[in-house]
Amino acid sequence: MSDTATEAPEAPAQVPLVDYLVLGDSPHLVANECTGCGARYFDRRNACAKCFGTEFTKVDLPTEGTVETYTIVAFAAPGIPVPFVSAVVDLGGTPVRGNVVNVEPTPENVPLGLPVRLTTFPIGTDDNGTEAISFGFEPTTGAN
Repeated sequence: MSDTATEAPEAPAQVPLVDYLVLGDSPHLVANECTGCGARYFDRRNACAKCFGTEFTKVDLPTEGTVETYTIVAFAAPGIPVPFVSAVVDLGGTPVRGNVVNVEPTPENVPLGLPVRLTTFPIGTDDNGTEAISFGFEPTTGAN
């Protein structure tokens, strides 16, 4: 038996693609909520577009929601695989734009109201091994 303990390999460093994606054991999205009216925004705001309030708090969004509307993208910039599903997902009353992944991009497989959950995936690695992580939504049921 050796005196040297075997250490688990260190996980690669990760950075979220957007500031409002929180990584870790329970990835989730965080919105800025207006304390005056409850409107939610993902970007930094000086004032609320709905009530002109100037105070915001951070709120964690649910990780499960439903597809409210979508389009199947057939033409994209060079190097972007098509087709794919671009959707607006309702997360507890907050609309979030994102792609629906892990599903065949056909209207039969992405009905309105489709239950989905947040998922994360690597989109690239820099020269130091740091992974950039993006998010999308995948069906919670047996969609193809």
